[in-house]
Amino acid sequence: MTAAPILVTMGEPAGIGPEIAIAAVKALGGRVGAHPLGLVGDAGVLGAGVDVIPTKAHATRVAGKPDRANAAAVIEAIEIAAAACMRGEAAAMVTAPIHKAVLAGAGFGFPGHTEFLAHLAGAKRAVMMLASDKLRVVPLTIHIPIAQVPAAITAEGIVETGEIMLAALKRDFAVAAPRLAVAGLNPHAGEDGVLGAEDGAIIAPAVAELRRRGHRVSGPLSADTLFHEEARAGYDAALCMYHDQALIPIKTLSFWEGVNVTLGLPIVRTSPDHGTAFDIAGTGKADPRSMIAAIRMAAAMADARARA
Repeated sequence: MTAAPILVTMGEPAGIGPEIAIAAVKALGGRVGAHPLGLVGDAGVLGAGVDVIPTKAHATRVAGKPDRANAAAVIEAIEIAAAACMRGEAAAMVTAPIHKAVLAGAGFGFPGHTEFLAHLAGAKRAVMMLASDKLRVVPLTIHIPIAQVPAAITAEGIVETGEIMLAALKRDFAVAAPRLAVAGLNPHAGEDGVLGAEDGAIIAPAVAELRRRGHRVSGPLSADTLFHEEARAGYDAALCMYHDQALIPIKTLSFWEGVNVTLGLPIVRTSPDHGTAFDIAGTGKADPRSMIAAIRMAAAMADARARA
């Protein structure tokens, strides 16, 4: 029995996105389980020999040389895939990497995929998770200078993000009774205020509020002992306070298998956990393993939602 397809967008034409999208679809034999795979983008960029849902806007591919003129096709591919998911015509979407500077230069009004998809789907808030079979992490703050992190951490933000994570663990990952670990901000989670006040003043009350709401949450926990194998067995996902606190452990444990997952959307969206890699585009060196992992995870999440 054939299920709804999973759609893979082409991403930035000058990067490795089109290469790894095609390579992944071919490596998987054009399907994952009951889901056929489809590519979305400019047919000329994606090439012959694969089925493509074409964009009306056209793009050209010069490997390693991004062009603002391609922005319309890149954006349209995302819109086509998202709309198909919203209509139930596609089970999930997987996005190849985009180049934010090119899109911004063309007037794109969103920092990246996550915010754009939240806008398209009408979601109140979307959350970025990095996931593999070894670890799931969410950074509370993402692309801001480290000096700005303490002021950006709020109890409300921790509670809201934590509940989005816990709901997604149930719906998208089929975890019946999810356990959430919350990392501290400071060394040793502040060590009773000696090494910083934020852990006790902001993070601990947020954890207490999540517990009051009936969730299984622990923290604030010292980040330096949160990610070894024995510790990881005690939780299903970790909420971290800043970008590198979350991404260093998962990229160390699962560099080629890590997947970017957007939580909080009414649709399933995943992406490989790397960028456009202009330096190797067109050289044949691009590795499709993260894209393959992203497609497989999208299928698993779509199936989990269908069973929920």
